[in-house]
Amino acid sequence: TWHLKKIPQIVSERTFSLDSPKFEAKTKLELNSVCGIECQRKLPVPSLSDLKDLLSYETIFENGTRTLTEVNVLGLVLDPAGNTTTRRSLRKKRQIYGTDSRFSIYDKRFMTNFPFNTAVKISTGCSGILVSPKHVLTAAHCLHNGKDYVKGSKRLRVGLMKTKSRGDGRKRKGTRRNGMPSFQWTRVKSTHIPKGWFKGVSGDIALDYDYAVLELKRPHKRKYMELGISPTIKMMPGSMIHFSGFDNDRSGQLVYRFCSISDESNDLFYQYCDAEPGSTGSGVYLRLKEPNKKKWKRKIIAVYSGHQWVDVNGEQQDYNVAVRITPLKYAQICFWIHGNDENCTRG
Repeated sequence: TWHLKKIPQIVSERTFSLDSPKFEAKTKLELNSVCGIECQRKLPVPSLSDLKDLLSYETIFENGTRTLTEVNVLGLVLDPAGNTTTRRSLRKKRQIYGTDSRFSIYDKRFMTNFPFNTAVKISTGCSGILVSPKHVLTAAHCLHNGKDYVKGSKRLRVGLMKTKSRGDGRKRKGTRRNGMPSFQWTRVKSTHIPKGWFKGVSGDIALDYDYAVLELKRPHKRKYMELGISPTIKMMPGSMIHFSGFDNDRSGQLVYRFCSISDESNDLFYQYCDAEPGSTGSGVYLRLKEPNKKKWKRKIIAVYSGHQWVDVNGEQQDYNVAVRITPLKYAQICFWIHGNDENCTRG
């Protein structure tokens, strides 16, 4: 079952105007030399002042203007245990590990219905997930390389799978003749990225803050996925996670996969879900029962960050990594969506 947790509050303190960015960075879908499992174990627990700095955030608007919002964190109990990691299995190799276990979704009944229709395409080449009537969750590095915003993010658009397409006389749900999804592209009004991403790309904690929220210009009027706080591996049935995205090697197709998690730190899941670039930014979800109900509920508990080379015992090893939605990140993303913390007290 989903366990409710009391959420710390994130409140904005001051907002400053910043210079407009250059939008000259290249989109990079694979990051090298990031802080891996062994490195995470050695990291000190961030202090409250560190967290206030890391969770402050930039907002960039469609006209190119940019602001920085400083935040305060209330009601947080710091975990003295540090960045513990749990190891589950031996390492494997590559983005496709052994037999390719991905499923391309061709059937329009699945593609245009929940949960698959919550997957979206980002115009910079990534994927994302609908998390409100107007908001999309994705990976920060799809939009920003740590120093500047990527070229395509100036006129950022989100592609939602169409429920109807014109062209062949008959209206088919969300597919072209070849079974590929067609997209309805929507402009992005504003984008929020945590300051921890900008600090971390050249430092040790890059991936921990590899998430961003996009606000669409107009509501999409379809079902979206709720946010949840990621449980530990031990609390997951079969430690099984699921996500869907638009992998580059299966052009135009919606690709679904599920797998178990191998390792975890406080902020990251390390797993061997088969995935290729393009699926980066997908929402990773779980199916758990609602408390005191027999109903299953899917919730987003992580953002797929992509295939990463990480440092383990002084050697470069590869994993597919997802950024966990912790109580703090839940509070921040929820604040971005609702504009206040009143709707974000229980996760």
